Amino acid sequence: MSDLYTELLVKRKKTAKDTIVKYGMIALTAILVIAGLFLHPLILLGAIAAGVACYFLVPRTDLEYEYLFVNGEMDIDVIMAQSKRKRVKSINLSEVDIVAPLKSHRMDYYNSNTKMKVLDYSSGEEDGNRFAIVTRDGNEACKIIVEPDEALAQAMKNSAPSKVFLD
Repeated sequence: MSDLYTELLVKRKKTAKDTIVKYGMIALTAILVIAGLFLHPLILLGAIAAGVACYFLVPRTDLEYEYLFVNGEMDIDVIMAQSKRKRVKSINLSEVDIVAPLKSHRMDYYNSNTKMKVLDYSSGEEDGNRFAIVTRDGNEACKIIVEPDEALAQAMKNSAPSKVFLD
């Protein structure tokens, strides 16, 4: 028996906000250390707090998403700073409503629904080949945005041909 298996790594595009957070936190920590050394030693407590915040915030500015598709089950992992991996979503294609390109006419109804929760696990580039997976997350509808390559899109289509549209 042949398994449908494919995986893909998609790097998240860095935004201006990511750059500001990264270098702003590093600069704030450096300024607080210098001020603590020359002005008042209690300022060093703020430098320690800023350093701890840097430890948690800076890796979140360098993200990659890994899609792993095996026999109708898609797992999405986030990789922070090429070192920390975390599973963020598991999707079974038998439970989804529709999978289609984000700008497809098939997504018109879902794109106009403002109450739907949107999870973006793509590169963030508007001109990319982004797909939307509409499914249920608990009790509410959820639109998950991914950016599959041709092989992954075809594997999803082969797994659930009545729910996956490539147009």
